[in-house]
Amino acid sequence: MFKNHPKGLLAAALANMGERFGFYTMMAILVLFLQAKFGLSGTNAGLIYSIFYFSIYILAFVGGLIADKTRNYKSTILIGLIVMAVGYFMLAFPTPTPVPNKILFLVISCFGLFTIAFGNGLFKGNLQALVGQMYDNQTYGKMRDSGFSLFYMFINVGALFAPLVAVGMRNWWLARNSFEYKASLPELCHGYLEGTLTPEAQERLTTLATQVSLNGPVTDLGAFVNDYLNVFTTGFHYAFGVAIIAMAISLTIYLVNKNRFPNPASKAKSGAGSHPSADEIHMDAKEVKQRLYALFAVFGVVIFFWFSFHQNGLTLTFFAKDYTNLSGIVINLGLVTIQGAEIFQSINPIFIVLLTPIIMAVFGWLRARGKEPSTPKKIAIGMFIAALAYVVMAVGSLGLPLKTEVDAMGGLTDAQRVTPMLLIGTYFILTVAELFISPLGISFVSKVAPPQYQGIMQGGWLGATAIGNQLLFIGAIFYGNVPMWITWTVFVVACLISMFTMLFMLRWLERVAK
Repeated sequence: MFKNHPKGLLAAALANMGERFGFYTMMAILVLFLQAKFGLSGTNAGLIYSIFYFSIYILAFVGGLIADKTRNYKSTILIGLIVMAVGYFMLAFPTPTPVPNKILFLVISCFGLFTIAFGNGLFKGNLQALVGQMYDNQTYGKMRDSGFSLFYMFINVGALFAPLVAVGMRNWWLARNSFEYKASLPELCHGYLEGTLTPEAQERLTTLATQVSLNGPVTDLGAFVNDYLNVFTTGFHYAFGVAIIAMAISLTIYLVNKNRFPNPASKAKSGAGSHPSADEIHMDAKEVKQRLYALFAVFGVVIFFWFSFHQNGLTLTFFAKDYTNLSGIVINLGLVTIQGAEIFQSINPIFIVLLTPIIMAVFGWLRARGKEPSTPKKIAIGMFIAALAYVVMAVGSLGLPLKTEVDAMGGLTDAQRVTPMLLIGTYFILTVAELFISPLGISFVSKVAPPQYQGIMQGGWLGATAIGNQLLFIGAIFYGNVPMWITWTVFVVACLISMFTMLFMLRWLERVAK
């Protein structure tokens, strides 16, 4: 599979698996953790989530700038791994729930999230830039797109296991404390503490409390609410702790293989081999401008895609918790039972691992016949496919009650919920779209970016993702206030806007990328 690719590619992908593990742990549990820990509404949890993911990507500008100025990509990446681990440690330390001082503990949690985001900014874009520099060698240049697809597939191996481990840790801790998992209970518990439950919701809470208690009927509802919230969130704290172990593994792999990665600083001095020399780095000013304009145009377009795609950790996770029948998705491993709304976040990386070789084979077949679409055209196709995914969600959500109505009922029964196949099918289509956009977009940036701006332009791609992520909370606002099918239609429109804009610029982008 790695034939005709540089030797450092696999090592870079393995080194990045820890970051992906932490990223998908966050995507799976962050908004649910914030709601269970602090009793936040979906909109407020979504706002923190969107700011966090905005920060992860926008701080790649800072990391790219540092690496480009120092030409010391390797040390910047190393520091990023360490800083991320510190941030996860801050979240992994168990604190009591309900929290004694909501503002103080929320600030501490947000500072931990910022620490993770800053470390990620030092790490993510610069490692991608190093992978791109491997393909600056003419020996590997034609394999750039497939190389980034392989890189993308392997880093998602860590993403595959992260949600399952997070759910396993939470459910294991619940079982150790004689409780079972129920998705709607944390929200009901906070409603009880705040005195906002309707009589119907209060009755629902009483029924569920008896169902999940392994020590028999619940006689003191107040004590149950406090105990369940504390145990539930402590399990999430331990899940963040597992991310630290993943970071340590990635750090070890990176240090062992550090010498396999290219060194831009030494290349710029020597100008040796087929890599860019010092003269090549000083590209004609007109060409530099054209390349930068093309990149900024693509950055602007993909904002709408990421605004839609990254709903998987926000509104799609809410949908799994509130509207999806989870009773049939139970993996009993003996010591722990894997069940929960979070496990849907494993579906995307599973499909990435399974579908990447297929899509690469299709592109290879087309390439052999001279019919392979250009990278910008692939990105446009991916945006159309993403729109189809949300069409499926919109159709599948017709007739569902408003979120406010669900809250008043104290949650839907299993019989009132939709089949999990709706989300599974949506994630399948979204994954195909992602494979047309994300790894190929990174490849496009590494190919078009002037050599002296490699790191910061990778940061620019991530910065566009950041702006899309900052808009994520809009989805949370729609989710809580309009019919479900309208929420998903917003994302259909956003993806189609991206597609048509990309097609309008297609010839220009193809010319610049030659």
